[in-house]
Amino acid sequence: MVVTESSPPVSPRLVRSMFIPAVGVALVLTLLAAATVPIRDRLYLSVAQAVEGSFLGPLAGLVADRGLLVLVAFTGVLAAWLWRNDRRGFGTLAVGGIGVVGAYLSSELVKLVVTEPRPCRALGIATVLECPEVGDWSWPSNHSVIAASFATACVLAAPRLIWLVAPLAAVLAFSRVTVGVHYVHDVLSGMALGVLVVSLVVALLLPFASRLPILSRETPSNGEESGHRVAQGVD
Repeated sequence: MVVTESSPPVSPRLVRSMFIPAVGVALVLTLLAAATVPIRDRLYLSVAQAVEGSFLGPLAGLVADRGLLVLVAFTGVLAAWLWRNDRRGFGTLAVGGIGVVGAYLSSELVKLVVTEPRPCRALGIATVLECPEVGDWSWPSNHSVIAASFATACVLAAPRLIWLVAPLAAVLAFSRVTVGVHYVHDVLSGMALGVLVVSLVVALLLPFASRLPILSRETPSNGEESGHRVAQGVD
């Protein structure tokens, strides 16, 4: 006789405890974005012009252009670790990945509706990165959406990583201002959208995903697979 022990389903209380703080973060970011709108040009110019032509320009360009790859690679490493050590955390990260896609698509849709011109084109200044073509709209920042989305998925799956991935996502997002292709409110709004959409998707889908056998079982411990405790008996 073989008996398989599984982890209990994710409780609604646990989902709320994950979702409510994320909503608070998204709200704060939204309010900050709104506060910067009246001074968006001055704020943008003070940052973009200071970096363009300085010794920080090449570094800012590298971070803004390639930095997301670091966060994506980190998420992949975390996924592999969670698969081996914490199947519930892996399930949260996997569902968060669906949220990342949803956040990006939402961002693209908003861009098509709002059609805000890029600041480098509207103000006509030299920038670290080449100004995107007309039709590649500014609000919200897709890079910021993606950075915040990946960071949120990682934090929901492994909360202790907040002190690592949150600053990393912020640096990646604001680098888009330093290289001149986004306003500050583009970045803050993008981060808010990424946090909110991923958190919402996890809150909605995690209770169902946690029931999948491959995610609900417990994970290896002390060299044995604790997700399957086997009790052998004689008929």
